[in-house]
Amino acid sequence: MTVVVCGEAMLLMLAEPGVPLERATAFRRSIAGAESNVAAGLARLGHDVRWIGRVGADPAGRSVLAMLRADGIDTCHAVVDPGAPTGLLVRDSHPSRAIDVQYYRAGSAASRLAPEELAPEMVSGARIVHVTGITPMLSDSAHQATLRLFDLAREAGALVSFDPNIRLKLGSPEQWRERVAPLLGRADIVLAGQDELELLGVDPARLDALVVVKHRDKSATLGEARQEAFPVTLVDPVGAGDAFAAGFLSGLLREEPYETCLREAAAVAALVVQCVSDTDGLPDRAGLDRALASFTEAGETVHR
Repeated sequence: MTVVVCGEAMLLMLAEPGVPLERATAFRRSIAGAESNVAAGLARLGHDVRWIGRVGADPAGRSVLAMLRADGIDTCHAVVDPGAPTGLLVRDSHPSRAIDVQYYRAGSAASRLAPEELAPEMVSGARIVHVTGITPMLSDSAHQATLRLFDLAREAGALVSFDPNIRLKLGSPEQWRERVAPLLGRADIVLAGQDELELLGVDPARLDALVVVKHRDKSATLGEARQEAFPVTLVDPVGAGDAFAAGFLSGLLREEPYETCLREAAAVAALVVQCVSDTDGLPDRAGLDRALASFTEAGETVHR
């Protein structure tokens, strides 16, 4: 297994585009979750991916697992919990106003992730283990499980990829600084927004890691390499960060130069924001190559 991701996967009920959530009557079922989005992105780009997580023994959980497996993601270590529900996310979609997102995840099966559930064989052979700050913020036990995951990855010789992915509905800035900021210092690859680093009080120059910073102007930098966002029509911004992570990690796995990794990350993100759900726009390899060719014709380049 090339990549292992660990985190929450939820059932997403997405309102019809443009309709405020409180007035929406038609919803589309899909899947949401930072790590599962990255898993889907990497799987479609041709990588072997395993998802570790928990769902409830309910229709939502069965639907989530079916959608993960449909992308070729290995779920052999997924836990189905008969005593807790699968998390639910309900949101609307609009290109030019704040999106209304409602989470129903308190007491979910995912929040009951515990360190004793994680075993060395789950990450054996992995080159990269990816997790976000959302997972340790779900509960105390999920925090301890995240710490164990870092240890298991290190013992297996895998690189740890970490995206803070701050969601203040899960905790105050102080809580994020206490629980998540130390994890950046333990990661080998950090994918973080400039605003996230500032909130966490982390200086990227002091991290002993490969650090990609996503800036407020939508550009991204890695050392001296800089990639501007590709100009596309925005339909829905949700999922852009996870798409960026998938594109970047795919480049790393293929041992591409960092400039290429950044460019592919920006291209995958550009494809995703043109679609309404978190995963609809995630391309396969051929689709990404076509997009990169199109952007090249438009004159977009990586700047140094």
